Amino acid sequence: MSSFIINGGRKLHGEIVPQGAKNEALQILCAVLLTPEPVTIHNIPDIRDVNKLIELLGEMGVSVTPAGKGTYIFQAGDIDLDYLKTKEFRKKGAGLRGSVMILGPLLARFGKGYIPHPGGDKIGRRRLDTHFTGLQKLGARFESDGLNTFYSVDATELKGCYMLLDEASVTGTANVVMAAVMAKGTTTIFNAACEPYLVQLCRMLNRMGAKISGVGSNLLSIEGVEYLSGTSHTMLPDMIEIGSFIGLAAMTGSEITIKNVQYKELGIIPEVFRRLGIQLQLRGDDILVPAQETYEVETFMDGSIMTISDAPWPGFTPDLISIALVVATQAKGSVLIHQKMFESRLFFVDKLIDMGAQIILCDPHRATVIGLNHQVPLRGITMSSPDIRAGVALLIAALSAKGKSQIDNIEQIDRGYQDIDGRLRSLGAGIERIEG
Repeated sequence: MSSFIINGGRKLHGEIVPQGAKNEALQILCAVLLTPEPVTIHNIPDIRDVNKLIELLGEMGVSVTPAGKGTYIFQAGDIDLDYLKTKEFRKKGAGLRGSVMILGPLLARFGKGYIPHPGGDKIGRRRLDTHFTGLQKLGARFESDGLNTFYSVDATELKGCYMLLDEASVTGTANVVMAAVMAKGTTTIFNAACEPYLVQLCRMLNRMGAKISGVGSNLLSIEGVEYLSGTSHTMLPDMIEIGSFIGLAAMTGSEITIKNVQYKELGIIPEVFRRLGIQLQLRGDDILVPAQETYEVETFMDGSIMTISDAPWPGFTPDLISIALVVATQAKGSVLIHQKMFESRLFFVDKLIDMGAQIILCDPHRATVIGLNHQVPLRGITMSSPDIRAGVALLIAALSAKGKSQIDNIEQIDRGYQDIDGRLRSLGAGIERIEG
């Protein structure tokens, strides 16, 4: 188990470029299975979860050719469906949450598929009902191994239909869309996710020959086609990294420029950080976060305490709730953080409390943060990263803290952040990786 050793309390300065979007990459990579033709993908982040999925695609028979930094050419000309029945596939697929999204493309192109119950962050229940129910409405038939750990799926003939998704699941919507693009007839999906990741996927599929309308809304109409061709695609910058770097600048009182953010794709994210009192300056397509000695939380018009909560897009993404919470610990004022979508994602606050943060954990979904206004610095401690996003929130806290901190289990952070220690050192951070 590897660790970070952090000497905190340093002012940072410089420019940082966000990686390609992790959550987009997991969808886009699965979509290469829809065509036997080459698909070129640019700005792929070099992170554990993405690299594991690329490795899995290669084991399935996809030709994977590096074509420059962050660029690969994929060609799914000869897929080994028998590999999907092996113990090796069960093990690899079960260790990666994004593996569930290979199912829609497999059903669309081959009429059958296999999927182990996928893993991922331990942040609460993350059910697969939206995936399975949506695919079943298109005509897929699921058979379980009896333990609900491995599923064989038959979809000899997928037929378009109307469906109302029970939740606006991003990965669930992506899976159903990828199956529907080659189903017979027209599929209408209401309550579809409309995150930029899903928009990017739909745009890519349309370039491949799909007929998807309503892109960017929660009502998608998909006219099935018989064949999809190859294409090229460039990932968006990772909005979660961008939000993390905004929080890092605020917590450490640093001036940081975040490059090439594609600002129009960030939705409400900049506004939420502004509500926490953080100044942001848009310069071209870069965000400059100036050094601030203090940042004061807004209150609502009636004077009540500010609430930051997550919601499906265009609401505030749940992946940045941990960052907003840690930023609030050094704000001037109080904030109620309401994590609605995952009931275990706030349990990392005990580490922040040990560092000196003033936080009341009300229940698994809500925490009240009383800002220290940079008057009392957090103190360094030894802790462990519980998941990707909480791990980076703890890393930001450690970089702002007085003294030395150690974060163990940083493999969780590596799942979502590319060379994070190297990029932070380029800003002047005191961070060292200790291989375990």
